[in-house]
Amino acid sequence: MDFTRTAASHGTPTGRGTPRWRRYVALGDSFTEGLWDVPDGVDPAVRASAGDVGALVEVPCRGWADLLAAHLAERSAADGGAGDGRDDEPFRYANLAVRGRLLGPIVREQVPAAVELGPDLVSLVGGGNDILRPGVDPDALAAMLEGAVAGLRAAGVDVLLATGFDTVHSPVIRRTRGRTAVFNAHVWTIANRHGAHVLDMWGMRSLHDWRMWADDRIHLTTDGHRRVAQAALVALGLPPDDERWDDPLAPLPPLPRAARVRADAAWLRTHASPWLARRLHGRSSGDARAPKRPTLEPVG
Repeated sequence: MDFTRTAASHGTPTGRGTPRWRRYVALGDSFTEGLWDVPDGVDPAVRASAGDVGALVEVPCRGWADLLAAHLAERSAADGGAGDGRDDEPFRYANLAVRGRLLGPIVREQVPAAVELGPDLVSLVGGGNDILRPGVDPDALAAMLEGAVAGLRAAGVDVLLATGFDTVHSPVIRRTRGRTAVFNAHVWTIANRHGAHVLDMWGMRSLHDWRMWADDRIHLTTDGHRRVAQAALVALGLPPDDERWDDPLAPLPPLPRAARVRADAAWLRTHASPWLARRLHGRSSGDARAPKRPTLEPVG
């Protein structure tokens, strides 16, 4: 399975898997913001241990883009420079993604903000929230995405795109599978036309396992984010740290029907109903939220 698409020579990786990129900006929605990757088993919202014990303290999200940035930073530092005249420039990373964002606001707000930061690599992953809406036009989404990619490439920026997940095994969300497939076809065409890289999540075998998914069935677990970060390295033409990054997990015995019904009911009550209520009231989970890493900073 080949996940690699090579962009123009501006960001072509050099020997020993060393990335040339030194300024990476991640754009998108909750997937790129990092819900719900919770390293060390820490819940994303935990009660304060001191002061106002009823207050909620939010643990910063970490996701595949953060992991990718860490991998790129580590490899850049280990090599001491790629011999491209920027040996003394430290690797820096910004993440402008905000949960709940549709592709339109991502393109209108995040893309110009990213260009202002002067990146040499941008990951632009969006459209998933749009595709969940019944009346969406994937062709219109693709036209919007292509305009953003063309602008970034004209500015000399390498671009990492991503396909949508294959939802064939989701009892509810698989209704969006056709729209996702059309959008994915556009993603590949856009990448070929403009020399972008593609992270092919549709083709990831490991993501067909529900152990890769959080309780909301839309976002990834810690292991899911880790595997997507490895796939992103491969998409950028770099060797992965884990050669078995896409190996399927050992199969589990099937869940009894009664247990599946209980799990589905809990999901509807805890996740689907609140999401539907926000939609009916014109609200988003990302309302009033700011990007978690709005400026280019070294990866700590």
